[in-house]
Amino acid sequence: MDEATKTTEAPLEESSAAPEVTVPADFGDPVVPEGSPTEPLPDPWKKVRKLAVRQLDRFISLEPKVLRGDDPDAIHDLRVASRRLQQVLDLLYPAPRPGEIRKLRRRIRRSRRALGEVRNCDVQLTRVTRILASKRAARRETWEAVHHYLLQRRSKCFEKSARRISKLNLAVFYVRLKDVLSPNGHFPSPHPHGEAAPPAPEQFHERVSGSLEPVWQAFEAQVAESHRDPKVGVIHGVRIAAKRLRYLIEVVHEFDVPGSKAALAWLRGLQQHLGNWHDLEVLEQMMIEMVARPEYLRDHLEIAMGVEKLIAKNRKAKGTFRENYFAMTVDAAGYEHVKAWVTGLLLEPRWRV
Repeated sequence: MDEATKTTEAPLEESSAAPEVTVPADFGDPVVPEGSPTEPLPDPWKKVRKLAVRQLDRFISLEPKVLRGDDPDAIHDLRVASRRLQQVLDLLYPAPRPGEIRKLRRRIRRSRRALGEVRNCDVQLTRVTRILASKRAARRETWEAVHHYLLQRRSKCFEKSARRISKLNLAVFYVRLKDVLSPNGHFPSPHPHGEAAPPAPEQFHERVSGSLEPVWQAFEAQVAESHRDPKVGVIHGVRIAAKRLRYLIEVVHEFDVPGSKAALAWLRGLQQHLGNWHDLEVLEQMMIEMVARPEYLRDHLEIAMGVEKLIAKNRKAKGTFRENYFAMTVDAAGYEHVKAWVTGLLLEPRWRV
């Protein structure tokens, strides 16, 4: 898999030690050294639009594979492409956004959310399948029952998701957004029935900094809150904030800004660790819902008791992931390096493009 955001579906028996997230050597001053040229390319916005079109093309190309229903990677990739596309679109059109952009943006978000539950089922099915493939798998009968439940749940979820995706009419969405992003396309205005002038090249650094600052502040605040109040929803909020930060820094990295590669490497490591934690959280919730049905308890009491033991074991592994996440953030070397890099970029944003 070429995406660090693709979940590592490890069995519960696997070690949940914190990954060795090293700080690459290319962390450096994001500003251009004295005496180097500081003028941007004639229009960096052209490159940003190309990035948006690239993600739009990838996003729409995955729809047929998703609707076939048998390609978990396509579902994951479409969700990732939707996040990247949305992040670049937010850079081009910061708030207050034109009404047309808001409508297009909502379709991107709805398509991603429509597939969220199916993606969760796919991740857990992969995990349970690997456990069952092991000759030494303990509680095989219980895991087989969990696998059967996940298959049924996935089938029902996919039917609902496919209907929602079809209602979004992504073909029309694609044509409309492609027109907006084309070099000669119109630039919608926040004001009704108006058209705005495209941003000037000299606005590029200011716009990027204006987008990066609130995204970083939201991430930093969410991390701090998770240390004060490590509830599930708060830690999950760190995971979402890390994705937004990463996809914005990916745009910065396209302009070869020193230090951006290292920042992305650390964020990918954090995302992967939080993704593994989140998968255990989702698995626990699904197993609880599986045995919480009165008719299931009545007819499969022994299996239900076995599932309860799996839940207890899952909680221990989940707790270890949570503690290791704390060790990766706040006062940790990688976190502090990323913080210093972002701070430097915001203080002196005239980096070479």
